[in-house]
Amino acid sequence: MGIHKATALLDDLIEKAGGCAIVDGGFATQLEKHGASINDPLWSALCLIKDPDLVKRVHLEYLEAGADILVTSSYQATIPGFIPRGFSIEEAESLLEKSVKLAVEAREKFWNAVKRNSRHSYNRALVAASIGSYGAYLADGSEYSGNYGPHVSLDKLKDFHRRRLQVLVDAGPDLLAFETIPNKLEAQACVELLEEENIQIPSWICFSSVDGENAPSGESFKDCLDVINKSDKVSAVGINCAPPHFIQTLIQKFKELTGKAIIVYPNSGEIWDGISKGWLPSKCFDDEKFELFAPIWRDAGAKLIGGCCRTTPSTIQAVSKALKESSGLDTF
Repeated sequence: MGIHKATALLDDLIEKAGGCAIVDGGFATQLEKHGASINDPLWSALCLIKDPDLVKRVHLEYLEAGADILVTSSYQATIPGFIPRGFSIEEAESLLEKSVKLAVEAREKFWNAVKRNSRHSYNRALVAASIGSYGAYLADGSEYSGNYGPHVSLDKLKDFHRRRLQVLVDAGPDLLAFETIPNKLEAQACVELLEEENIQIPSWICFSSVDGENAPSGESFKDCLDVINKSDKVSAVGINCAPPHFIQTLIQKFKELTGKAIIVYPNSGEIWDGISKGWLPSKCFDDEKFELFAPIWRDAGAKLIGGCCRTTPSTIQAVSKALKESSGLDTF
């Protein structure tokens, strides 16, 4: 399947969803709600080792809530991250493959159950393989600063991401999701890798933002998006794991800077302290606020909306309900 035909899968999903498809929500948040202990450099990827059944269960909960796209549990799953835990390279690659397999299995199980009911209002979900930033692997909070130091070059970032990208693509997802990219250099590395590896499935690249105006590195989004706009391998660009009160303004900014689809999946507004490894209290959005603002974000230009850290299936259900009702679509 060529890249243009593959991209049509995403375009068709957005159209079936009434012009705005729904991405799932916080994965680690939901794992913890079920009792998983993941305060670990591997974060949610730890459950690929310890409790894969729980990973599948969380995917199913997001599907039931109305998610049109499942994001795999591979955000902090990396080969150099697994090896110090005693895994061989082959075992590490197998865990990456498992992240896609579990999401695909959940999607097929859910779809086979609901499609028997002709009155259901679900879409057959797509699976996006999560590729966290280099900073996510470092687990030092640098995905929110973009400060990788003077020794991290373009080639180093490409070398870091390359094998993980290859393994995830071979596992058979529908999409690739580059998440919490904090600077122009890593965005360029992602774009160049997609070309070098001739990836034939669509991707999105999402940045984080700590000031609501720029990438965490302080670089302008114009500079970052200029790199991405040249690539036909990237179908969507946007923001993830930023406070929700930044989102409307950022959608408007991105609309001026790109012709690609815009994706947003903010966190709840709580602030992650990468040093103390904890959430700092701050101005938060609850499910009702997400329900209120999701149509506003869609009307501002977002084509894909979901949630990130500290959001749950109930958040996604609220977003789904709001978007379907305001588009005149049936709800569940």
